[in-house]
Amino acid sequence: MNIRWKPSATVAAVIERDGHFLLVEEHTPDGLRLNNPAGHLDPGESPASGCARETLEETAYQFQPSALVGIYLSRFQRPTGTGGTAEDITYLRFAFCGTLGAFDASRALDTGIVRTVWLTPEEVRASVAQHRSPLVVRCMEDYLLGRRFPLELITTDASVVEMKNPLG
Repeated sequence: MNIRWKPSATVAAVIERDGHFLLVEEHTPDGLRLNNPAGHLDPGESPASGCARETLEETAYQFQPSALVGIYLSRFQRPTGTGGTAEDITYLRFAFCGTLGAFDASRALDTGIVRTVWLTPEEVRASVAQHRSPLVVRCMEDYLLGRRFPLELITTDASVVEMKNPLG
């Protein structure tokens, strides 16, 4: 059987302020987990604009990406509720750092997001068992190592932005 591999394209924000990192606590199939503000890339958007959108939806903060921290592949298997073959999931994550903007206290957070938290690097490292993905700490560590790549490294062709959203 020939199955085409299709990793899910995701974006994440690595946001540091005064020695603390902004994470979200969210409901997942595995219970409450910590994650970077992150989500799936929507049709018609660039990775940087998707990151800005996801950060606003999950934290109520404006965010302007200024650099790419890294591009990551992560894979895991989610057991099915029926005891059948586990679902094999691969994520291709584009992680950005940038400028944190205004907070909109009247904005409701995305479905599933319980709250935002600011944690020190030590607290992020100590909470690995609660992370949604091993990429939470890896992205922070790469940021702390000073990894920054220009946004121009990622080219989004005009055909992507001009496409009509097939999802509505």
